[in-house]
Amino acid sequence: MLTGLVNRLRGQVRVRAECAFPERVLNLCGAQDLAFWDLEWESPTAFTCRLSRRDWKRLREAGKNLDCTFDLVGLEGAPYFLLRFRHRQALLIGLVGCALGLFLGSFFIWDFQVEGNETVPTERILRALEKNGVGLGTFGLSLDGEDIRNHVLLDVPELSWIAVNVSGCRAEVQVRERTVPPAVVDRREPCNLVARRAGLVKKVQTIGGVACVIPGSAVTEGQILISGVEDTGTVGARVLAGLGKVEARTWYGLTASMPLTALEKQYTGKEKTGVSLIFGSRRIKFFSNSSIDGAEYDKITNRHPLNFLGVPLPVTVVVEKWRFYEAVPRVQSAAEAEKAAEAILTAQLREMVEPYGEVKSTLCSTRQKGDALIVTLSAECLEEIGETAPIYITSELEGRK
Repeated sequence: MLTGLVNRLRGQVRVRAECAFPERVLNLCGAQDLAFWDLEWESPTAFTCRLSRRDWKRLREAGKNLDCTFDLVGLEGAPYFLLRFRHRQALLIGLVGCALGLFLGSFFIWDFQVEGNETVPTERILRALEKNGVGLGTFGLSLDGEDIRNHVLLDVPELSWIAVNVSGCRAEVQVRERTVPPAVVDRREPCNLVARRAGLVKKVQTIGGVACVIPGSAVTEGQILISGVEDTGTVGARVLAGLGKVEARTWYGLTASMPLTALEKQYTGKEKTGVSLIFGSRRIKFFSNSSIDGAEYDKITNRHPLNFLGVPLPVTVVVEKWRFYEAVPRVQSAAEAEKAAEAILTAQLREMVEPYGEVKSTLCSTRQKGDALIVTLSAECLEEIGETAPIYITSELEGRK
């Protein structure tokens, strides 16, 4: 493959040789050290092959003494391609300028690829890089990786490490997010562990203090689960931090009212399309006005970054489409309303429970009231219900007065 590319850059010709004894031509090429390739026989007395420009001239001179006919079939390669533009100077200058622009543009950054981020948005990382001098059009060879790392980590404290590797026109940004350490519990601060919500205790694990409930007992919201006041039996009570973990079965009842007549989109068939080009950070619009007043529509934006032979260009074609619709009433069935309401209530339930435990079972019931469907979601969960409540001693109470 590399040899073929070199031959095309130097220029090559395709020759047809016809002779009563074609082996003489091949022997002549061997004697004159003329390289040929892609040999194809057309008949017992004729064949075609490819040679370099220099060897083609030598073959014509050496073949004058042979009873042989040489015909030039084709000219291939960069020299013959550029020779076509000898009478088109403007086109040749444009071609050379385009090649020079691609060569010089390869030293600048026109594309970013961020990897390793999960919670930190990519846009925030790119804004921090742009603030510290790394943006579209930045000269790639002038980047100082250590200086960028030190400044970006100050702007985005959620990151613990960042590296910018430039490969051609693309900057590959690799980041590593900081692991947030768990909150340190101060065991010297007097407190009680109280019930965050009512439930049936399943498991009690005490770290400090005195357990006030046992598995199988029912508790109400605000009830003390683990007390921070311990009776020593001899010298009175000792105040300490009542800490631990209490798991309990809890029950939830969530209700939503879902109307049986809902509005849905009905597209009118009217559409509007706008095309624009983004050069680096500049945008050129090819439509007059993008503002639409007093209409309901969906806006769909498609971005198409341009590249040449795999090299990203600082040009992005943006196609924006506005699809207009009307909101028309539609009567939905009770099953559809129940399904939609159940999905909403389930998402709300998981948001309330998942930080502390898990949902064990759910039951959905419905009843119709007028033009609405009342949907009730009953759930049984297993979660940790304890939360700390400070204990104020006498000196602290006096200080608060």
